[in-house]
Amino acid sequence: MSPNTNKEVNSFRKVSFLTVIAVYFLILVGGIVRTTGSGMGCPDWPKCFGSIVPPTKAEQLPPDYQEIYLQKRIAKNERFVATLEKLGFTETAKEIANDKSILIEQEFNPVKTWIEYINRLIGVLIGFFILLTVWKSFRIWKFDKMIPILSVASLILVLFQGWIGSLVVSTNLLHWMITFHMMLAILLVCVLIYLYHRSGKIKEGNGVSMDVPVKVEWILILALVLMLIQVVLGTQVREQIDQISFALGNMLRGTWIENLGLPFYIHRSFSLIILGIHLLYFFWAFKYVLRKSRISLWTQLLMILVVIEIATGIGMAYFAIPAFLQPIHLLIGTLIVGIQFLLILQLREQKQFRLKEN
Repeated sequence: MSPNTNKEVNSFRKVSFLTVIAVYFLILVGGIVRTTGSGMGCPDWPKCFGSIVPPTKAEQLPPDYQEIYLQKRIAKNERFVATLEKLGFTETAKEIANDKSILIEQEFNPVKTWIEYINRLIGVLIGFFILLTVWKSFRIWKFDKMIPILSVASLILVLFQGWIGSLVVSTNLLHWMITFHMMLAILLVCVLIYLYHRSGKIKEGNGVSMDVPVKVEWILILALVLMLIQVVLGTQVREQIDQISFALGNMLRGTWIENLGLPFYIHRSFSLIILGIHLLYFFWAFKYVLRKSRISLWTQLLMILVVIEIATGIGMAYFAIPAFLQPIHLLIGTLIVGIQFLLILQLREQKQFRLKEN
């Protein structure tokens, strides 16, 4: 590989890696938005109270601002409902059309408005990172055409994610929309991680030969699937917490856990299964994987994050759900998914490398 080509590949990998970090940072900020109840800090999208820079006090808004933005959201929801009906999602369309909670308009709160506004600014920054990733990908088109194609796909995914984000606002944080929004963010992370990994295969001498049984890869795939289920269960628990918090006026925090239903107990018990699966993977990885290899190092980080994730879950359950732990718990959960996916890619890479040697 020529020095210039190596430079282009390294440049793309740096940008794609920074983009992954930026997306994870956005997930953390999104968790802060959710924890502080700032999701409706801006009642419109993409602007905030009709402005590029939001107001800082209620006097800057018209007296009937709540009714104005409510009508705008209703109009957008009607278009969304009509689209769902055309696509055949009749029951979902009816659910949204008949959901009266969507019609609740929040009062202006400058702190919540600016938290949501900063969240959107970071989202815009992600868009610029993705555009840079696409631009850098075309420079290595002749080496791997799939990389530019997937880079463009990630851009389309970001645009779709932005549209879904606007619907999350217009539907007044409809629960399943928030979950879908989160899963799209995880999908975006996985696409970007794949781009980073695949671009590394262009460089010569990137493979590592290790005799790792296929069962190690499969147990990790199982762990990934279970972790995705756990994330969905976690969003359902979060939805229940939001409902309890709203019903109690965001007071009596110490009673929230005891008022949670079945999803919480499933989520809590499921964590033990996930820990057991990861311990089995860690045992096999320790047995078959070379020390100080990339797979070994990422595996150690994975186990540390799994332990911290369970610890933060215990902390929330036994210490009245501290607000600062909630976004950390969410971030670590998505980090675990990303590392699991990267390890699966690395295990497959070394297996292919060993087959070429033979």
